[in-house]
Amino acid sequence: MNELALQPEQTSRATITFQKWATYCLLIIGFVGLSIFAEHDTLTPGQALDTLLSYKLTGYANILLAASALVYIASLKFQGELVAKWASGLAVAGMIGLFVAIFVRWFETYQVLEEGHVPISNLYEVTIFFTALTVAIYLIMESLYQNRSIGAFIMPMVLASVWLQEWLVLEGYGSPSELVPALKSYWMHTHVLANFIGYGAFAVAGGSGVMYLIRARLEKKGKTEGIIRSLPELKIIDDVMYRAIAIGFPVFTLAVILGAGWAYYAWGSYWSWDPKETWSLIVMLIYAGFLHARLLKNWSGARMAWWAILGFGFTLFCFLGVNLFLSGLHSYGAVG
Repeated sequence: MNELALQPEQTSRATITFQKWATYCLLIIGFVGLSIFAEHDTLTPGQALDTLLSYKLTGYANILLAASALVYIASLKFQGELVAKWASGLAVAGMIGLFVAIFVRWFETYQVLEEGHVPISNLYEVTIFFTALTVAIYLIMESLYQNRSIGAFIMPMVLASVWLQEWLVLEGYGSPSELVPALKSYWMHTHVLANFIGYGAFAVAGGSGVMYLIRARLEKKGKTEGIIRSLPELKIIDDVMYRAIAIGFPVFTLAVILGAGWAYYAWGSYWSWDPKETWSLIVMLIYAGFLHARLLKNWSGARMAWWAILGFGFTLFCFLGVNLFLSGLHSYGAVG
């Protein structure tokens, strides 16, 4: 009885300790932000990436998102509403920061390039776009289901995306570049937007699939304490997977259709079995199969969780693997 009586007090102490350290970390992040934006630079043609305001904004937003991912994971242990609110707040701030950075970079391209354009033309830029959209879609799901523990499984993927951005910068692939003729089209804007909304939704579904399998395994072992108390019921997790794919599939299908129209405009052919086109079709069929099994066969549970996870694996290869390892008509979008 005495041990049980101490648990709420221990939980309160842990939360207070977290709040104290979180305040220190927030002050550190604030000082980092001041140092990042302390210098003001005049934009000139061919300017280095690290002097662009958009790059500084992106870096600062990524710090917030990385902190958010860590706090979401910590919230599974602390199991306090305050901790989870910190995680959500950091995610919202980071997401807003990335979208602001995208618009600022859009403006900057007109200053440092001969012909400005929407910053979605190389792998660094679209990775920023993917990160922002994934966080936005996740936060919508979080709001709908009123459960923040899902973020502990979604935000680590965002953290990986942040790492990819930094790697691309270190490798010299982050600077704004002139568009090749095929990219100078309004088809690009609609196609890329739809494409990455689909990618973001599939990322949320994949992370939810991992959470489902962990919860199911803990239940099978008879666990009733620990992180399982923070996780939603299996039925809710299953519904999050389904809704994310139900959002992502039609939008991604629209992206494939728009891509075919763009291909005809740019190359005179709707479909060329280019590696990117082929893998986009594979991804589309995988998620079409998921919805078919869910809606017509009434499949649910662990096998659908595995489907969502494997589907996101194919999505990642379509997004990154094709650009990095395969050559084709889309090769110009690989890196610089």
